[in-house]
Formats: sequence, C-alpha cells, structure tokens
Amino acid sequence: MGKPEIIQHWINMAERDWKSVQTLSKDNQFVHALFFAHLVIEKLLKAHWIKTNVENEAPRVHDLEFLYNQTELTLAADDVDFLSVMNSWNIEGRYQDYKDKFFKKTTKSYTEEKLKRVDTLRTWLLSELQK
Repeated sequence: MGKPEIIQHWINMAERDWKSVQTLSKDNQFVHALFFAHLVIEKLLKAHWIKTNVENEAPRVHDLEFLYNQTELTLAADDVDFLSVMNSWNIEGRYQDYKDKFFKKTTKSYTEEKLKRVDTLRTWLLSELQK
C-alpha cells in the first residue's frame, strides 16, 4: 500500500471508532466513550504521521502528544494540553483500578463537554489531511 491508502486506512478506522463513541455515549458508557475518543484522535494523528514522515508505518505508541510532535501540525497551546487530558483517558479506560476512579469523574455533562471538544479536533484533523 502507498501513503494515500495507508492514510485512508487510518481515517476509516477513526471514523468507525467515532461511531462507537457516539453509541457508547448514548448508552451512558462514558468511560468507554472517552477511551474510544482517544483512539479516534490517535488514529487521525497516525494518519498525519504517515503524511509527514518518510516511513509508511506509524509508531506503535498511544501517546497523543508524542504523535502530534512527530507531525507538521500546529495546534494552539490549549489544544496541546487537551491531548494530555485525552492521554489520561487511554490509561484510565484501560486498567480497572484507574477505571474505577475515572468512573466517578465521567458524568454525562463532563463527557458531553469533552466529546464536543474531541469532535472539533477530529473535524480539524480530517480537514488538514485533505490539504
């Protein structure tokens, strides 16, 4: 596969996960919705990584800030800070002891607020891939 096909693969996977985010959120599965939201942004950043770098295989890491720093994208400082927040969803959504603590924080309003921000970032990342 060439770069365009690999990039499209990451986009397709992110879009599939975004549908899962919406379903999980609607079903009040907030911890899992945020975990999948992290996956969406991770996959779109990996698409950007492929676009930016010579190699055709993105690093096997889940750290959004690391991936972002390996691209030519320019985010506002508060958006970079939000990547750090999303990184915590990956850990907190993956391990039961973290998940139990995280569950208390993930109210409907918290999740809705964060998912709106994820959607804005998701839309921007997709638009930047078209350039």
